[in-house]
Amino acid sequence: MLFAATTGYQMRSFAEAARSLGVDVTLVTDRCHVLDNPWADNAIPVRFEDPAESVQLALHQLRGLAPDQPIAGLIAVADKPTRAAAMVAEALGLPWHPPAAAAACRDKSQSRRLFEAAQLPVPRHRLLSPDEKTNPIAANAGYPCVLKPLSLSGSRGVIRANNPAEFLAAHERIRRLLPENDAAIQVEQYIPGREFALEGVMTRGRLQTLAIFDKPDPLEGPYFEETLYVTPSRESAAIQRAIEETTARAANALGLFHGAIHAEMRVWEGRVFMLEIAARPIGGLCARALRFHAPGRAEPLSLEQLLVLHAIGEMPSCLGPAMPASGVMMIPVPRAGILEGVSGLEEARAIPGVDDVMITAKPGEKLVPLPEGSSYTGFIFASGERPAAVEQSLRAAHGVLRFDILSALAVLG
Repeated sequence: MLFAATTGYQMRSFAEAARSLGVDVTLVTDRCHVLDNPWADNAIPVRFEDPAESVQLALHQLRGLAPDQPIAGLIAVADKPTRAAAMVAEALGLPWHPPAAAAACRDKSQSRRLFEAAQLPVPRHRLLSPDEKTNPIAANAGYPCVLKPLSLSGSRGVIRANNPAEFLAAHERIRRLLPENDAAIQVEQYIPGREFALEGVMTRGRLQTLAIFDKPDPLEGPYFEETLYVTPSRESAAIQRAIEETTARAANALGLFHGAIHAEMRVWEGRVFMLEIAARPIGGLCARALRFHAPGRAEPLSLEQLLVLHAIGEMPSCLGPAMPASGVMMIPVPRAGILEGVSGLEEARAIPGVDDVMITAKPGEKLVPLPEGSSYTGFIFASGERPAAVEQSLRAAHGVLRFDILSALAVLG
């Protein structure tokens, strides 16, 4: 079973990966249940914002499937479907992440408390509820600090504040992004240092690291837009070992058990501070930066193929990277407005080391940068003999792209 948004990039990537392996896929998506199979994919329609209802809808639909095609495993793509996936897995007796773990991954306050209980390094933090007076908290927050909405994904709504005035402005800006019934905000001590990501898979409670990514760009705020991911990491063996060990402890603290995980962390003064762990693989099209050699297979496996094999209990025991070094750039939104077009694509693709440049934003689409925005304009992929060369290729390709953006005019009522 593949739990994914109807319009997500990854749904198609995982469905294609499963078909390439001869594995049948049952899609579980958030499409309208009233329409009769509008995408001709026979997907089970659910409502990811209501996990309990989604379980009942999914189980009802599953009763109609052929009895000789039992569900062997499941994968959830992106954050929103994870709770529903966990509850369906529990109902079917399939190994996956427990519902409580999937919920903790999506709650920045709860995950911090669980990390603390596991004696992991955690920044000072507190939860700011919607009905609290903000001025006294801003006056005593301790600076610099970072304000984070509890439930939004990635870096959306995450803002650094260096003084009370910036705190109040950030708080108001985040509140405008949130529904009234979900307006609690996490306030945390800002952690300096370099940021990393770990892509891994849990197998009955044990972590297997698939890749550690460096994030070469400094992420110091006021917003935290991720751009470059490059693997293998250029950090020392000791730091990489600390990243893996801390991630494993953090995953166990959250209760993550079986399936993909994507972890983000900062390393400061030799200590690893977990920012978050998601009960899902890396987002967007970033998985295309990873390929793996496996015994007995002539062609490298994609991350999607690897996770499909893991879900059905057939993941290869010995894996190695198919390329010495690889990376991806999530192309940031240059400025707010309406995208007219992008030039320089052929020039960017011709740069040595660049594997592909994909623009996912469409002409006529409204572009919104962080902290309000939630998407990128596209992706650049590169590979090479050394991580430094990959980084250079990604930066050079981005440097020749030119975005034609029209200013969006305000509509007066």
